[in-house]
Amino acid sequence: METLPLRKIRSFVRREGRMSRAQQQALEKLLPVYGITDLEHPLDFPHVFPFSGPCYLEIGFGMGSSLLEMAMQHPQNLYLGIEVHRPGIGSLLLRIEQMQVNNIRVINHDAVEVLEKIVPDRSLDGVYLFFPDPWHKRKHHKRRILQPSFVDMVHEKLKPGAIFHMATDWEDYAMHMMQVMSQAPGFVNSMPPGQFADRADRPPTKYEQRGERLGHAVHDLIFLRK
Repeated sequence: METLPLRKIRSFVRREGRMSRAQQQALEKLLPVYGITDLEHPLDFPHVFPFSGPCYLEIGFGMGSSLLEMAMQHPQNLYLGIEVHRPGIGSLLLRIEQMQVNNIRVINHDAVEVLEKIVPDRSLDGVYLFFPDPWHKRKHHKRRILQPSFVDMVHEKLKPGAIFHMATDWEDYAMHMMQVMSQAPGFVNSMPPGQFADRADRPPTKYEQRGERLGHAVHDLIFLRK
């Protein structure tokens, strides 16, 4: 009897929702300009960006508000954004075009596969993971993106001294993050052991604001690659 290959556990579910006409047009016209679609060859940063500089990667940027704000606050930096939610990508592309921001490039794909396939080792100055899906039911915890194997891969992609900044408004996930990161070889907490960080220059997101309205405390973790 033939054995079927195991299905890869994904940390996300594609929930497309309603896409506006403007978002659809942005995907068609602007993704070829500000997007990276070659997922077969290693990223060549001087080729995809108009200038060189420190490069930061945000995983799951949602509607892109925090990514856009960081890029505008730090025009000397380069920002890569990965997202699977197409309406969010469309919205960000529209604002990139409207604001004439030239230091953002977006990728519409699974972040794990992007890191595995095209992000060169020791190429990033920082990775941001803001408010990932908490998968709060215990039976779904295996779907959380923050797992030891994922942390090992992030470590490979960061330069020595680079940051891995995480944030969540779910208490249980915050404790899980702290446990995983505190045990991760090659990382050290920017704060004393076991302590959470302040938000630093992380812009607020709509998910954070929604969580605060529900009474959720926000936890930030900033770890450094040794």
